[in-house]
Amino acid sequence: MKELIKIDDVEKYYGNGTNITKAVNRVDFQVDKGEFIAIMGPSGSGKTTLLNMIATVDKVTAGHIYYENVDITEMDDDALADFRRESLGFVFQDFNLLDTLTIEENIVLALSLRGVEKKEIEKRVNDITKRLGISKIRDKFPYEVSGGQKQRCACARAIVNNPKIILADEPTGALDSKSSQMLLETFQIMNEELKATILMVTHDAFSASYCKRILFLKDGKIFYELVRGEKSRREFLNEILDVLSLAGGEGSND
Repeated sequence: MKELIKIDDVEKYYGNGTNITKAVNRVDFQVDKGEFIAIMGPSGSGKTTLLNMIATVDKVTAGHIYYENVDITEMDDDALADFRRESLGFVFQDFNLLDTLTIEENIVLALSLRGVEKKEIEKRVNDITKRLGISKIRDKFPYEVSGGQKQRCACARAIVNNPKIILADEPTGALDSKSSQMLLETFQIMNEELKATILMVTHDAFSASYCKRILFLKDGKIFYELVRGEKSRREFLNEILDVLSLAGGEGSND
């Protein structure tokens, strides 16, 4: 596989003087194009902080993050804003949809801001809403649909720009079990059929069992890694639960 992201000896400290907290402590790993990876760990392990640095929302204290060999830690604010808009897709726990826009308008917005031609917008939106099973609710407003449908709309919005990677922060956190399963199956479609690269932070073992690889953080460091390989999802889930028990439980969002 082709390397997409390289996290090189990254550190993130908060505070100063004698009151310093090491949120992320010398983390190294890479994300290959087409992977579906989860980052897990107990509360306070640094997983959300790490995702925020990869998302360019937070700056590293030390180390480097490369996207296709371009060091984003050396970019200025304007360059980072362009990079986020053109290269990253986001799926949040609370959906982040605009209630004054329809489902379709929420998906279209990012393309319109980039100046994509109307015919191309129509083609992309028709394709993505059909693939993600939300064609019938395109004209509805977010407050008129279920949480699961809102999150699938958020997924469509994230992938319609053809980003380098989709970053998901506890995407099932606000969903019931049925909607969570539907969302995770949507992620599988995005990854396997649409070839999206996905990096997801989650405290939930069930959600993580849909991924192909899992990185476990503890005290700001990667202490274990699991690869699904040919295992069934049930077998993989049991492995995840075993590792989480060693890490101090599933915990909650950082």
